[in-house]
Amino acid sequence: MADEDLSLDPETPERDPNTTDMFGAPAPMKPPQEVSAAYTVIARKYRPRTFDDLYGQEAMVRTLKNAFSTGRIAHAFMLTGVRGVGKTTTARLLARALNYETDAIHEPTLDLRAEGRHCKAIIEGRHMDVLELDAASRTKVEDMRELLDGVRYAPVEARYKVYIIDEVHMLSTSSFNALLKTLEEPPPHVKFIFATTEIRKVPVTILSRCQRFDLRRVEPDVIVKNLEMITEAEGVRVDAEGLLLIARAAEGSVRDAQSMLDQAIVQGEPGQTVPATLIRDMLGLADRAQTITLFEQTMRGEPGPAIETFRTLYGYGADPGQVMLDLLEHAHSASVAKAIGAHALIMPKEQAGRLAAIGASVSAGTLSRLWQMLLRAHDEVRRSPDPAAAVDMALIRLAYAADLPGPEEALRRIQTGDPVGGGPGPSGGGGGGGGSSAQGGGGSVTAQARVLAPEPQAAEAPPVLQSFADVIALIEKKRDIALRLDVERYVRPVSFRPGAIEFEPAPGAPANLAQRLIGRLREWTGQPWLIAAQGGGGAESQWERQKREEREVRIEIEQDPFILSVMKSFPGAEIVSIRTLPTPEASPADAPPEEDED
Repeated sequence: MADEDLSLDPETPERDPNTTDMFGAPAPMKPPQEVSAAYTVIARKYRPRTFDDLYGQEAMVRTLKNAFSTGRIAHAFMLTGVRGVGKTTTARLLARALNYETDAIHEPTLDLRAEGRHCKAIIEGRHMDVLELDAASRTKVEDMRELLDGVRYAPVEARYKVYIIDEVHMLSTSSFNALLKTLEEPPPHVKFIFATTEIRKVPVTILSRCQRFDLRRVEPDVIVKNLEMITEAEGVRVDAEGLLLIARAAEGSVRDAQSMLDQAIVQGEPGQTVPATLIRDMLGLADRAQTITLFEQTMRGEPGPAIETFRTLYGYGADPGQVMLDLLEHAHSASVAKAIGAHALIMPKEQAGRLAAIGASVSAGTLSRLWQMLLRAHDEVRRSPDPAAAVDMALIRLAYAADLPGPEEALRRIQTGDPVGGGPGPSGGGGGGGGSSAQGGGGSVTAQARVLAPEPQAAEAPPVLQSFADVIALIEKKRDIALRLDVERYVRPVSFRPGAIEFEPAPGAPANLAQRLIGRLREWTGQPWLIAAQGGGGAESQWERQKREEREVRIEIEQDPFILSVMKSFPGAEIVSIRTLPTPEASPADAPPEEDED
């Protein structure tokens, strides 16, 4: 027994790994490995890591690159802009750029493509020489004094000690005063980076000591490119119109757009494209095509169909205030398309074409009046206890006012006796008094308007211009002030005959002066004109002649003996201006009495 070897073979396992004890009890099944519940949202996951990743801030990046390359690095930076444009991100990138260091680079640089020694710690917010503070939670002057006590100490590891103060406008007045002296003369190893959304609340004494950068709102097309990059990296598909809806709803904020995209991705089924309709419902927006239809019905003066279209949108959950905002946007888009063209509208071509057609069918004055009425209607909807009813009333008012004539057209109609009112007429027969009475009433109103209106004047004969002075008088009569000023100042007449003018342009004359004068004279006289500008030989322009005459009058007055005696009696006196007083006419009462012949 003693000779028996009881030692275990090293190659033999001590027990079966599939059992829990030495008696061979089966091991319980391991639970499936759980996926970590920690999820990094898109706005944090795709936060810019280099200055090249900053969307829409090329001007600021260009200025900073030039400053770092020449060594002209300010001691304090002020970053301002709306929420979500990258103020805090830029501040952290600046902290990395100031303290960037590798085996080959030992100076501040904006080229952050390779990770430096301090980059990871700064990104994670645990670097001891980069202090990121929230002014909203440290507004007291004691907090600021405690912070500034460490300014005089050199950095421990990095090149600079960087203080990042977010929402700096929330500091108290005493805190700003405590910061002022240090900010004016900081130690060479300290840099300050401030970020704020309310730049007007920051004292000017602080602003004057900082290098200010205004981060711009990001354009929708730039935001769409950023969202497309994210969807491709995430392996998800979102409808292009849906991305445009998100970009427009973000109002220039990249972070807001990324947060909306994060929410939009979970709207659709896995592996399927997220349609624009789901994104529109998520954002609480009305269907843009339907609101354009509503705008068209309003412009055609159709209150009934317009109300039905709005109630359909309201039934689908559209917010009444958002519907009015869409109508305001359509009025603006139609006006822009009328002035510039449909290519200036950032929207699908089909929708841009519909709004451009509306702009082409009405005058600019009508669109301007519609804009003012929509602004007032939006304010009424916002303050109304029943917003939907306020929209109904606004649509009725807009539909009946859509085809009302302007002041000039209304005056012309009154003069000619035509009906002045606009908007759709009442449908069906009149009630109560019967059709004849209604017709008679309308006839009496028209007859009364014809009686009150002045007799239409005979067509005015086109003016006959016999001299260049007649041309200037005609321009003054037609009240074309801009053309009159240019002609008086820059036209030096060479020759004139009816239908043809030659002149020498004075220095600074507009390049299109001759074309403008040709168009106006053709419009006013009804005959073609030939106007040519030549090199020289012209007489004085009216403005030059007036100035010369004023100088001659002044010289004559200055040499008058009486004026000379006055100037001698009052040393230092000067002639400020010269005015010609009208000679009063003698009244009959002041006339000398006639002598009696006797």
